[in-house]
Amino acid sequence: MKKTRALHGTRLGLRSEASPQPKASTTRFRVGVVFVAVLLAAGIASIGSRRKNAESQPASAPVAKSGGDAAAPSPKTLAELVALSPAQLAQCDIGLMNLLCAERLRGAEKLDVTDHIARLDGIAKHVEFETRRHLYRFWNNRAEFNNSEAYFRMLLMAVTLQGDLRMRYNPQRITPVGEFEPNEVFFADSRDVFIHGLIADYRRMGTCSSMPVLYVAVGRRLGYPLKLVPTQNHLFVRWEDSRERFNVDATGRGMNMYDDDHYRQWPMPFSREEEQEFGYLKSMTPTDELTEFLGLRGHCLFAMGKAEEGVEAQEMALRLSPDSRLQQLITAMAREQQQRQSSPVAYLPPELRDPLWPRPKLPPVQLHGVAGFAPVVPADPNPLDRIRNQ
Repeated sequence: MKKTRALHGTRLGLRSEASPQPKASTTRFRVGVVFVAVLLAAGIASIGSRRKNAESQPASAPVAKSGGDAAAPSPKTLAELVALSPAQLAQCDIGLMNLLCAERLRGAEKLDVTDHIARLDGIAKHVEFETRRHLYRFWNNRAEFNNSEAYFRMLLMAVTLQGDLRMRYNPQRITPVGEFEPNEVFFADSRDVFIHGLIADYRRMGTCSSMPVLYVAVGRRLGYPLKLVPTQNHLFVRWEDSRERFNVDATGRGMNMYDDDHYRQWPMPFSREEEQEFGYLKSMTPTDELTEFLGLRGHCLFAMGKAEEGVEAQEMALRLSPDSRLQQLITAMAREQQQRQSSPVAYLPPELRDPLWPRPKLPPVQLHGVAGFAPVVPADPNPLDRIRNQ
């Protein structure tokens, strides 16, 4: 069932905030949440509440994990990463995989994987601290949070990342629902596509290609059973374990919860046959995740004018997932695009490609008496003068 009940209790220090979802033009129920200035005053309710916060956490609560788990493989380069077996990938940090796939891309010139992983660990610790600090709110009023601790924890993550750390969707990448920027525009800056743009860049902005990955990377560090899920031209997050399963979309302001049927229509509709053929709405495996990141890397390389490397990235992704019908088509299209690309200059931004950019907009050519055309001789600007002169 789609969660349509909005959080509304300002007495909890949280308030609802309706806002358009990136690339969506229709109004939908939201769970928009932002900390207000009086949060501390509202939060210090009683000593008993504080004790409940510390003592009422169930034994099954998630346990925080570090991205630097000694048992997990720690590849240092993209080449080392793709050489891992599926079993090794299953132990690899999704944040590390994502960052390594951004190496040598435009916008990743200052990429420092070790530093960025440390930042990611720090973000997870901050989310954990804020969640523990406010967990008594859930136990004091479970019904306000759908009687779900998992729901509350995801809500606090969205509040912390968006409110405290100011992470948001890049407004320049937002388009109306069903409309998409050309690949050479959307993928021109890797900061919009990979998580280093959210954790290591002053803008702290991303898109639906990077924000869901960040939520999964942070959540897994906290022991949350989070999955990355694809739909057509979009990624979202799913909490999935033996007790609960719900979807989370936090690319707008606040947190949105939609059922699978929503994503069968948004941002682009697809049939049940396409869903089965392309693997839409299925929780990704670690191998699927790396396949996705390599595909994004390939698109970024094409946007840089490096078609040969772009094809190599797509072929690398296909070797990981040879049975993926979607990746088969993407790779075939990449090979075709490489053959069409005449010059890397064609993929430069317009202001670099054309020295006369921006060119003035010329009026449409028109002819008299024909729809869409104007007369060869311009009309008299003042017809009354013509009448007077007769």
